[in-house]
Amino acid sequence: MNTYGNMSDAALADLLRSGDRSAFEEIYHRFKFILHNHAWQKTRDEEEAKDAIQEVFTSLWAKRDTINVGSNLAGYLYASVRNHILNNIAHKEVQDKYLTSIRRFTEEQTVITDHRVRENLFTALIEKEIAALPPRMREVFELSRKHHLSHKEIAQIMGTTEQTVKKQMTVALKALRRKFGVMTWVLLYFFYR
Repeated sequence: MNTYGNMSDAALADLLRSGDRSAFEEIYHRFKFILHNHAWQKTRDEEEAKDAIQEVFTSLWAKRDTINVGSNLAGYLYASVRNHILNNIAHKEVQDKYLTSIRRFTEEQTVITDHRVRENLFTALIEKEIAALPPRMREVFELSRKHHLSHKEIAQIMGTTEQTVKKQMTVALKALRRKFGVMTWVLLYFFYR
């Protein structure tokens, strides 16, 4: 005759506290279906319900010597299942927020990085073409676009006329416009203003 099956929940809890495996098995068989139904009602997911029950009973056995269920073993187990499910929901929300944050960050960083890479490549290409200009023309262009000097100031620095500076700028810009096209020339104008 199964004596454990006839015991009260409180008696089984006392035996469980002393490490009685048979008491634990009886508690498991007595409550597993009711708790599974309770977990399924909360989650509407069969696997999550099974996981919740397994975690609750694993924890019950692991903490058997320190657990204080009092006279209400069923209430303790119901509360444990509910708390486990609520903790999982909270964990999933934090995890979802974290994943969303990472996804958003990587998408933004990819765009920013892509723009920076293109900008750096474009700048390097422009610098290469500027370096290919004849020396005096390159100097005029750099003083005008990089140092923001007027034609008059450039003429004074280089010891030439404003007309010569203007002509060299016009030729430099035409050469760059031919090399890069109209849209690139517009970008060049804004990069080196």
